[in-house]
Amino acid sequence: MDGLLLQYPWLNELLMGFLDLSWQHVVMWGVGALLIFLAVRYDYEPALLLPIGFGAILANIPHSSAVSVEADAVGFLITLYNAGIANELFPVLIFIAIGAMCDFAPLIRNPKVMLFAAAAQFGIFATAIGATFLGFSFPHAASIGIIGAADGPTTIYVAARYAVELLGPLSVAAYCYMSLVPVIQPPVIRAITTANERKIKMGFEGEEPVSSTTKFLFPLMIVLIAGIVAPISVALIGALMFGNLLKESGVVDNLSNCAQSELANLVTLLLGITIGGTMTAERFLTFNVLLIMALGAVAFVFDTVGGVLFAKLLNLFSTKKVNPMIGACGISAFPMSGRVIAKMALKEDPTNFIIQHAIGVNVAGQVASVVAGGLVLALIPALMK
Repeated sequence: MDGLLLQYPWLNELLMGFLDLSWQHVVMWGVGALLIFLAVRYDYEPALLLPIGFGAILANIPHSSAVSVEADAVGFLITLYNAGIANELFPVLIFIAIGAMCDFAPLIRNPKVMLFAAAAQFGIFATAIGATFLGFSFPHAASIGIIGAADGPTTIYVAARYAVELLGPLSVAAYCYMSLVPVIQPPVIRAITTANERKIKMGFEGEEPVSSTTKFLFPLMIVLIAGIVAPISVALIGALMFGNLLKESGVVDNLSNCAQSELANLVTLLLGITIGGTMTAERFLTFNVLLIMALGAVAFVFDTVGGVLFAKLLNLFSTKKVNPMIGACGISAFPMSGRVIAKMALKEDPTNFIIQHAIGVNVAGQVASVVAGGLVLALIPALMK
């Protein structure tokens, strides 16, 4: 065969895809196909897992022009990566879209729910510490811990800055665990609560209207406070609150609607396929990736546990008991986590409606996860000195 290729050089150009195909490439095709299957068959974060899966297939075709790094023929996935991931643009644009979709009125009305959301970020820091003991560098360990917040854009933003080579598996883990909230959270909650605790009723609280002025000033105040505490978080929290400001201003409905639909859809599409393009066999098929997937699950579970245990702790000192399950809603998976917890309460007692409280904590989790990401960004360079 080698002699034939030497005699007819054009054959090498024609057959190089077959000649350089390895079992690792085939495995990655399977990984990409699995992500597409989960998106289509089970509706697991389809807007992201489907593009990621397809991008992974494109990146693992031998000599794929989609990921070419030759100066005269740079692949489009490499171009998108340099234009949107390497400079952290895509995650920031996603935050603008998310902010435009968020209604922070439940958080403004009941600020104490931020305590539950803060407690639900425990898994981030616990997992980061654990990952360092397993041999990961602190920047990598912190990036792994962020998975626990169930906040894909924050995970991508932190990874793009401090764990570029782990971007693919970190992103896949974050979005997979987000989509698995209905599978992961219920058994974890049942394991650390009693039936009586899950049946605690929290009466409906009259929702006093939040003035438009308050809702308009809220994003401005959050940006100033978070920016002063952790300036490195301004890009994250600033983009989130800018999107919300567009919505609450009431004078740029076209921009707000664009952020919620066209911008969100376009950036999600480009972000997904670009992340998939980073999932090459040599990066993905490693023992560290298995550890990342396992540690991501640990982070997610610990975040759930942290929120629930904090609620149980409050009950020890409070005459007005809270249903500890709402503590699990402090992650960023909104409104999925709030709905899952509300359904669990109804299953325990068909007359127990805690959806109002669960969604309130879940909204707070949106802000808390971004703030936690900002703290991680601030801590990494400080601890590396």
